[in-house]
Amino acid sequence: MPIALRDIWKIERPDAFKIHLARWNDHSEPLEVFVRSRDEWQRWQEYWPRRNDFNRQYIFALARFYHETDIWLFGGVYEVLSLRDDQYEVKLTDMGAEFIGRLKLRSPFRGRTTRANFENHYDLLEVQEILREPYTGRQFPGYDNIDLPFEELEALVKNDRPDWKAALENMKGVYLISDTLTGKRYVGSAYGDQGIWSRWCNYALSGHGGNVELKALVTDPTLNYCRTNFHFALLEHRSARTPDETIIARETFWKRILFSRGAEGLNRN
Repeated sequence: MPIALRDIWKIERPDAFKIHLARWNDHSEPLEVFVRSRDEWQRWQEYWPRRNDFNRQYIFALARFYHETDIWLFGGVYEVLSLRDDQYEVKLTDMGAEFIGRLKLRSPFRGRTTRANFENHYDLLEVQEILREPYTGRQFPGYDNIDLPFEELEALVKNDRPDWKAALENMKGVYLISDTLTGKRYVGSAYGDQGIWSRWCNYALSGHGGNVELKALVTDPTLNYCRTNFHFALLEHRSARTPDETIIARETFWKRILFSRGAEGLNRN
């Protein structure tokens, strides 16, 4: 039998709240924003879309948990202090503090409105799960199931996720970076003393990892282009004992198969 939010959290005046159902905004997934920076997540509550959507005392903030259908992660209750010329001034309250980043709720909401009256949703929200610890990224899905948007990789690296790090730091391999805007691909490899995790950490910090063609795309220090367009996948993984020559040969193979060289790709050689 489903457990309703109201069964575990009695909110006396739901009409004092707006609910913020934060979803993809053409640039970022709010779930990854929440994971990588609570300050940036607060700015999502401060954003003013030129209409007074947050016209009540409180914001009940949810981020779409986009890995699962109809699931939302609780991101805190914010008090609206004022509306300035170009943004709201808000403050995180201690209401539901123990649930922040841990409470996953189910709502089949499909409407276009992302800032709605809370009382219209309160009775419909179901508790999906309460995590042991605040969410810091997906669990490692196995080597054959890695498909990472750049900003998810960025969040995993920033939080130094131990399961991802343990799985990848001592592995050599060949990986694929896809630019979803242009359709072009870059095939790279990790060998020598540098495992896949270390190599991908370089990308998460710089956006380009030192690659010439990627540098030409990543000209914005905010890495917005990467967050919007780059996806990472692991093509092959091999143990640290594998000779470097084998990894390089496999990298060459994938470059040929995926046509990642020349005008159609992002590899120069």
